[in-house]
Amino acid sequence: MTLRADIFISMKRIEIVVDEESLEELIDLCQEAEIRGYTVIKKAGGLGSRGERNPEDYSLEEENAVMVVACGEEQAERLIMLLRPKLKDWGGMCLVSDCQWVIGPAVSY
Repeated sequence: MTLRADIFISMKRIEIVVDEESLEELIDLCQEAEIRGYTVIKKAGGLGSRGERNPEDYSLEEENAVMVVACGEEQAERLIMLLRPKLKDWGGMCLVSDCQWVIGPAVSY
């Protein structure tokens, strides 16, 4: 399938998983990197370097949050450079991929 260039904008998609305790600092990093929009999904579960995190487990002290960002390449690079040293302390993960933003009535990138 060939995508029509006039209905898409090529961007970077960044998915970041951190514990909810680190979320406010992550949001601050986004502001510093001039990210103008993101989505946060709280109470995310999964299996990672800190073991299994089940959001249904009421005894779980720390819950994960997922942040999804779509931005330009320069913004992505700024965010990654700010985020990388923090991930060493926070744990979690960060994935970066190419994506296509569907041009609509309002653009927040």
